[in-house]
Amino acid sequence: MEEKALTVSQLSIYIKQIFDAEEMLYNIKVLGEISGLTIVRGVAYFTLKDENATLSCVCFDTSDFSFLNGDNVIVTGTPRYYVKGGKLNFNVVKVSKYGIGELYQKFLELKNKLEKKGYFDKSSKIQQPHDIKRVGVVTSKEGAVIQDIINVGTRRNPFIDIVLYPVKVQGVNAEREIAKGITVLDNYNVDVIIVARGGGSLEDLEPFNTEIVADAVHNCSKFIVSAVGHETDYTICDFCSDLRAPTPSAAAELIFDNIEEKIDDYKQYILRLKQSIKDFYLDKQQNFFDIYKSLYVSYKSLNEKYKNTFCNCLIKFSHSVKLVFESKKHKLEVLSSMLNKLNPKEVLKLGYASVKKNNLKVSSVKSLNINDELKLSFIDGNIKAKVLEIEGEKNGI
Repeated sequence: MEEKALTVSQLSIYIKQIFDAEEMLYNIKVLGEISGLTIVRGVAYFTLKDENATLSCVCFDTSDFSFLNGDNVIVTGTPRYYVKGGKLNFNVVKVSKYGIGELYQKFLELKNKLEKKGYFDKSSKIQQPHDIKRVGVVTSKEGAVIQDIINVGTRRNPFIDIVLYPVKVQGVNAEREIAKGITVLDNYNVDVIIVARGGGSLEDLEPFNTEIVADAVHNCSKFIVSAVGHETDYTICDFCSDLRAPTPSAAAELIFDNIEEKIDDYKQYILRLKQSIKDFYLDKQQNFFDIYKSLYVSYKSLNEKYKNTFCNCLIKFSHSVKLVFESKKHKLEVLSSMLNKLNPKEVLKLGYASVKKNNLKVSSVKSLNINDELKLSFIDGNIKAKVLEIEGEKNGI
């Protein structure tokens, strides 16, 4: 004889009827901290939490909803069980503030402590370097953040190397990995360090609001950019860094110079330099002719006794002027040659190639493995290649 079983629908309807029939659950008040708040098409979805439990909430009237993650609130409403989704939600009809959330309170206390220690002083900030060749990034190796930085950075300047130190950006011991990543890159050959992650709740961003990360950022000797969360998110890491970027993509925009704009600037500089030297030459040439004419008149009026001496002086004067112009011309040629060497395309013309793996610059065989796929960029095009053999010592960093 088969044992009788309830269907999923029967059980779900039964659970719903229990909640609907319990009058004591109508319009009750619940105290907790707002977390994971999102507002979609005028409907607020959030989690109400305390130390031991969480409750999914939904509020359909957000006309007066002005609350944020971390706020301690008292919500009034009724729990509803939705049969189709198999989920219990607390339908909120009223929200009132009740003090400050625990996480936000810890954030404010640490912020106040570090501010008194001088961690946020502008005088301790490092100036952004001008000649950036390598950028270190502390973030997760997975997800959109590192790809956004690579895509924006290589589009603006493909000749700047990107070095990733992969870390957890949330969860247990994430703050220790982030702090270690900053310290390691501070002692590595990078010019700038970007600390980055995507947006999230106050809990998600908690590792970046810790004292161990603040110490690592404050003690870093390299220029450090904080690109944590969305534009409206602020963390302790932001306040301690030398520069805050509203998003990881914005950090890449701020750090990676546009190579095309830089080349245009060099061209304009050369044109201005040539015009300045030309103007200088024409001005001095006119002065020379005026002086020469004056001297010639004086020469004609001299006695024969002094004519030879005067003539020799005039020849020496002409020779000196010629040397000045030749010196200026040589200086222009040297400067033009130096500026031309700064053009990365000139390097490729010499027969060199730019090697990349997964859109990252390859500068050593140490970062390659057998069967890795590579992209080789020459002055007139690109080719794809595969690593068949590696010669030389290969040790990891």
